[in-house]
Parts: sequence; structure tokens; C-alpha cells
Amino acid sequence: MSLCACSAGDICRVCRSEGTQDKPLYHPCVCTGSIKFIHQECLLQWLKHSRKEYCELCKHRFAFTPIYSPDMPSRLPVQDIFAGLVSSVGTAIRYWFHYTLVAFAWLGVVPLTACRIYKCLFTGSVSSLLTLPLDMLSTQNLLADCLQGCFVVTCTLCAFISLVWLREQIVHGGPPQWLEQNQPPLVPNQPNGPAPADEVPGADINAQAAAGAGEPRRPGDAPQDGQAAADPQEAGNHGDEAELDDDDGEDNEEGEDEEEDREEDAAEANNGGQEDLNWNALEWDRAAEELTWERMLGLDGSLVFLEHVFWVVSLNTLFILVFAFCPYHIGHFSVVGMGFEECVKASHFDGLVTTILGYILLAGVLIVCHLFASLVRFQRSRRLLGVCYIVVKVSLLVVMEIGLFPLICGWWLDICSLEMFDATLKDREQSFDLAPGTTMFLHWLVGMVYVFYFASFILLLREVLRPGVLWFLRNLNDPDFNPVQEMIHLPIYRHLRRFILSVVVFGSIVLLMLWLPIRIIKLLSPTFLPYNVMLYSDAPVSELSLELLLLQVVLPALLEQGHTRQWLKRLVHAWTFTAGYMLDLHSYLLGDHEDEDHQPNNNPPVQDDRIPGLGEGLHAAHQAILQQGGPLGFQSYHRPVNFPLKIILLVSFMCVTLLLASLVCLTLPVFAGRWLMSFWMGSAMVHELYTAASGLYICWLSIRGATMMLSWMPQGRNMIMIKVQEWTLTILKTVVVAVLLAGVIPLLLGLLFELVVVAPLRVQLDQTPLFYPWQDWALGVLHAKIIAAITLMGPQWWLKTVIEQVYANGIRNIDLHFIVRGLAAPVICVLLLSLSVPYTISKGITPLLGVQPEMQTLVERRIYPFLLMMVVLLSVLSFQIQQFKRLYEHIKNDKYLVGQRLVNYERRRLSTPS
Repeated sequence: MSLCACSAGDICRVCRSEGTQDKPLYHPCVCTGSIKFIHQECLLQWLKHSRKEYCELCKHRFAFTPIYSPDMPSRLPVQDIFAGLVSSVGTAIRYWFHYTLVAFAWLGVVPLTACRIYKCLFTGSVSSLLTLPLDMLSTQNLLADCLQGCFVVTCTLCAFISLVWLREQIVHGGPPQWLEQNQPPLVPNQPNGPAPADEVPGADINAQAAAGAGEPRRPGDAPQDGQAAADPQEAGNHGDEAELDDDDGEDNEEGEDEEEDREEDAAEANNGGQEDLNWNALEWDRAAEELTWERMLGLDGSLVFLEHVFWVVSLNTLFILVFAFCPYHIGHFSVVGMGFEECVKASHFDGLVTTILGYILLAGVLIVCHLFASLVRFQRSRRLLGVCYIVVKVSLLVVMEIGLFPLICGWWLDICSLEMFDATLKDREQSFDLAPGTTMFLHWLVGMVYVFYFASFILLLREVLRPGVLWFLRNLNDPDFNPVQEMIHLPIYRHLRRFILSVVVFGSIVLLMLWLPIRIIKLLSPTFLPYNVMLYSDAPVSELSLELLLLQVVLPALLEQGHTRQWLKRLVHAWTFTAGYMLDLHSYLLGDHEDEDHQPNNNPPVQDDRIPGLGEGLHAAHQAILQQGGPLGFQSYHRPVNFPLKIILLVSFMCVTLLLASLVCLTLPVFAGRWLMSFWMGSAMVHELYTAASGLYICWLSIRGATMMLSWMPQGRNMIMIKVQEWTLTILKTVVVAVLLAGVIPLLLGLLFELVVVAPLRVQLDQTPLFYPWQDWALGVLHAKIIAAITLMGPQWWLKTVIEQVYANGIRNIDLHFIVRGLAAPVICVLLLSLSVPYTISKGITPLLGVQPEMQTLVERRIYPFLLMMVVLLSVLSFQIQQFKRLYEHIKNDKYLVGQRLVNYERRRLSTPS
């Protein structure tokens, strides 16, 4: 290979030196000018430093041609290939044994040990402890015990991570005030002091909705981030601070040594608290730097992971004993002692209820022990008990806020909507008795969705209303919002009070927007309800698949439209604007920045949001919130005459509006969907899933069309006609694309899945399979969505490139030719070939061979999975051939490769290097 022909003035772009006979210059990329040439050694050093294989300027990938020894034969000898193959097989076997041991340890020994120990501890007999070693070696129920053990290990691992994270929260945010104090509070309670801010009904609804806990820091709150309390009265106002006050007592010595003893006690307490909150006896940080996931799991090829397996088993046993066994038996003995055993068993979750009750009793015991340790001046024991109490307290609050609160909301929603589905409480009770776990999970899920959308609506209101109007709701966009810190610092009674207030507010909203509209609908139109949502197992179309289709495709496609949120925001703004001018509250609701020239009245501007009649204490708390600054902000407003009365009228008007909006949402989409389905199905009963989804899209399209026409009207009739023509063409293109991508492809994909997987597994050879196109299409939509998601997450290839381009174009710039030619046609051709080739073989070629009818049936029913297996085998064989070629090149390079030479850009373009 000839070297680069360069002039005398050419220099290397890296070392700025000219080329020599030993170190010639190359031009390996598209770059020209002074950076065109480079030495091979300089380029190799730069590639090693940058860890890239292409030029950072022109993005051209560098190429090297191998240089082999002159005595290399044209073909490798068989003994060399055999030796390399044996070495590779030996290495593969060694890795196979190692990874099998790793899988057996982490997926077999660890979960199986956890499950067997868990069962042994909760059996409640001494014989189970004696037979534990034999139970560990038992081969009965291996798969079930491994799966249950994986769940137990996951729970213990999550508990351990939560403890470490809670410890970090305590260290960085500071411990509670009662844990740092050495003396009881010296400032007595003042009955006329400012009341806590969460006395306001509905306070912190927003924080409850999205995070389950948290409220703003106000005068009267516990300090955060290690700061001292702003109000000394709080030392006597907090409930559990008073219970858990760090009452160490005073020395009874007389004379002048009393003050010195107090100072020594204070210094000892501070040092001890610092040691307890920053314990690092095992040096976790240093161990975490040296330990990687590969080394911990054994994926690096070493056997150090066996030690980690032992520690995981030991830690898992300790966690089961401390966090499950002890609380459960404390609760069990208490339940048996109080005679509530039958009531607990009736809940179908006696284990969970008993464990939670055990944690509650354990928290009470920790409080008593903490007070006793404070009295006898056991500083370290007092702090250890205090930290244990914080752990139990935060755990119970998390269960209450994230588990119990959405569950209550879900059940209340179900109870208030029984008449909408023609159901009774007895039906719900029977469902709960048949499947208690599934029933509770579905109600919890519904409650979480309700809480989430309520929080989202509050965030939308903050974007519309004047900053300061929603002062009684916690702002989730506040960077100081930290619910875990508030769980650590605030007393229990304040969390309970806030929880009850939130339940009352959320329950009242459900009554207003669900139960009352249902009663009104049944009164005005008795035949409209109930909704037809019965599930029939023998129906030709699976309602379950349609529900999945609605949740995974229809609703996300509707909610992802950016116009929907803007419409709702404009609607809220229009309602607020109207209500503000009707009640002379425009300045209070929206501020004066929107209408500087038209003030509601001539009253002077108000510099706070004081509402007369709510008390001075609440006003002080309100001012504390407004003075925090940050995202909450504040804007002055003008207060009209009879302000409290107008606020009451505003709330009443809001309730009426919410009631009417709920009536429209419950009736209009279903009515429009029923009217549309009547043209197709006639008088037949249709699942309301169809009617609601189709009616929702009809309403959305109507609103979208109306808004577009209103935006086009100022531009004139000609422009409207041009826009109508453009959008008509766009809609026609969209319909064609939807028929291909959302109709034909999912139908073919679902039918192929039915023939390859479902029919061979569910239908015997002596039975005839029945195919339901609608069900296959619905399942095909889900399969297509999953395949598209996996494709977008995978490596770059032609299908991913086409899908990304289609997403980037959107509906406005839809390219029908590109979609049909680049996406729809190839995919449809592949699916049609997958369906037609096996059918042609089984129906056209097999009968010509003169086979028996039984063999003919076997071929027809099993040809689809057989051909799939053949495709998989051919793919594996092709992969193995590629691996053998790589092995061949590896053997040749190890024995005969002496170097590499950089390839010039022009030469690589003219001839391909060997």
C-alpha cells in the first residue's frame, strides 16, 4: 500500500511536525487544510484518550488495514482452528459454570432461604425451628417457594434502602427538636398564641394528593434543615414533642457545681447526638466506592460474591426477625388479649392488620422507654430509642398516606357510584370475599388516580389564579417541599388532624361531583342509567382487551394532545373572569395586572389576604406563608365591600359549576356514543366502553373543529376555504394512515399471534379453533404498541429510523408516501407472507403428498409454530456462523497479525481495504 503523497509544508494536526520516512503523514478523514494530515501514532494516542473511533470534526470513521506476517498461509491449519475452538469452548464452559453458580446462588439459594426462614418463624412451633435445616434441603414446592422468597427478599431490600435513605434525611435535614434538647421546654403554652396553619379546613390538600404528606413551614411548625424553631411557643405546642421531650432532669447537687454539671451534660448530649446521627462504623462510603455491581453479583468472574450471598442471607434473616416477626407477634398477642381475633380474621388481611397494630404498639413502647431513659439520664439509650421511634413513625405515616388514604378514596368512589352500574353493597361484599387482594388493589389504584388528577387540577389552578389565592394549599412546585422531613419533624396529632381534614374534603368532593349528579340523572332521566359494563366470559369480544386498549391507546392519545390542557386552562380562566366581575372579586382572583385601567372599586389596595372572621391566629399563619417567597409569591389586590359574603357566594357558585360540569361529563360522551353506535348496532346492548370512548372522541373533535373555525374567521372567507381544503386533505391522509397502521397491521399481527401461540396452546387437535377478528385486532394494537416501544428503545435500524421520522413529522406534516412506502408496505408484506406461506404449504402442497387426514390436520394446526421454530433456529445458526467467523479472525490475528496501517480517505473510497 502506498503512503500519502504530501508536500514539504504539510504537518500533523496533533504534534505539528512534518512527516518522515519512519513516521509518514496520513489523511484518514474528510477534513482538509491545516488539519488534513496526522501521524498514525498521534492518532492512536488521541483515540485512546478520547475513546472514539471517528473524527470529532467531520464525523468520519477512521479505518485501519491489518498487516500480517509474510509466512501466514492462505488458510489456517486445522490444528490451529481446533486449538482455538477448544480454548474458546473451555472459556465458555468455565463462564457457563460460573454464571450458573451465580444464578443458582442469587435466584435459588437466597430466595429459597428467605422463604423457608420466613415460614419457619411464622409457623409458631418449636418443631419448625428444629426441622429448619432439613426444610432448607427439601425439594418440595421449589418454584413456588423461590417466587415467594423473591418477594420477601425484595421487601427486605426495600426496607434496608429506606432505612439508609431515612438516615440520610435525618443527617442532612437535622433531627427533630425533641431529640436534640437536653432540658424540658422552659416556655409554657400560651393559649392566645397563633394557631397552627393546618387548622384551616382543607389545608395541604394538594400535598396530600401528590405525595401523601407535607405542609408548609409556618410559625408553629418544627424546624427543617437543621434550623432552630422560629417561635419559642412551639416548644409547648407540639403534641409528640411534649411526649417525647428530652427531659433529662436536673442535678440535685447543691452549690456552685450545679451550673457546671449542666454544661457538661449539654456538651455530652450534643457530642452523643452527633455520633449517633453520623455513625459510620463499617465505613459504608469507602466500601461503596470499592464495590461495584459486577463484583457484588459475581459477574466479574470472581468468587467474592459468595461472601455477599452469606451477608444477604444473614441480613435478610435479621430484617425478617426485626421488622416482621417481632411486630407481628406483638400485635398478635395484643389482639388475642383484647379479644379482637375474630374481627381481625374477618378482614381477610389478618397478617397485615396484626403487623400494623404491632407497629403502633411498638411506637407507644418506644415513647415510654424514651421518657424513662430521659428520666434516668441514659443519653445514648435515649437517642437510640428516639431514632427507632422516628423510623416506626415515618413507616406508619407512609402506610397511612400512600396506602390507606387512596384506599379510602377508592372505596368511597365505588360506594358513591353504585347506582351508576346498578350494583349494591352486597355485590361489593361478595367480590371482596371472592378475591380480597384484587379488590383492594383495584380500589387503591382508583383512589391513586383520583388523588393524582386532583393534584394536577390544583397545579392548573395555580397557573390561572393570582398568587396568594390558594394560600391554604401546599404548593408542590415549592423547592422547599419535603414530605419526609415533615414526617420526621411534625408531631403525630398534626398528621392525624390533616389526614382527617383531607378525607373530609376529598369525600365531600366525591359526593358533590359523583353521588349528587347520579341522583339528579336518575331523577331527570330514569332510563339513562345504569351503564352497561357487564363482562361476559363467552362474549365474542373480550371486554378486558378493550379496557386495556382504552387505557393504553385511546385515553393517552387524547390526553397527550396539548390542546386539551390549554382548553381546560382557558375554561377555568373564563369562569374565574366571569365570577370575578359578577361578584366584584376580579382583583382578588386574577390580580390587577390583567386590567390596570378598570379597577373594581376605589378601595385602597390590600397588602395581604386576610379574610375577616377567620381569626388573628389564622391570619398570622397566613402571613407566614406569604412571606416565605419563592414560587408561592404574592400580589396585592383590592378588597370589595362585603368581602366575606362574596367569598361564600364564590364558593357556592363554584360548587354549582362543578356539579353541572360533572353532569355534562357523565351524560354527554355516553349519549353521543350511544347515538353513534345505534347506526351500527341498532337496538342491541353495547358495552359502555365503546360508547364512552367514541363519544369522548366525538366531543373532542367537535370542540377542536369549533375552535379552529373561530380562529380562522378573522382571516376572511377565502382563507377559511383554503384552511378547510388543507385540513380536509390532512384528515384524509390521516384516515388512510390510521387504517393501515391502526387497522390492518394490528389485525394481521393479532391474527398471527393467535395462530402461532394462542391456538396451539388452547385448542386440541380434535377441536376446531374459532377466531374473533375484533378481539385479535384489539390485542394486536397492544402488541404493536409494545413492539414499537421496544424498537424505539433498541439499536438503530431501518424500522426505528422510520418510526422516529413519522413521530417527528406529526399530523400537520404527515407524509403519506413516506409512511406507506417506508413503514406500512414492508410491515404488511412481512405479515402477509408470514400468514400466507404456511397456509399455502398446509392447504396446497401437503394434500398433493397423499398424507393421512390426521397428518393433514397436524400440519395445518402446527405449521405456524413449526415455521417460527425454524426461523429461530436459522437465526441462531446464522449467529453461530458469524461467531465462528469472528473466532477465525481472532485466531488468525493472535498468531499472524504484526500491526495495522491507517487508511487514507481517498484510497478507501477508491478500493476497499482487505
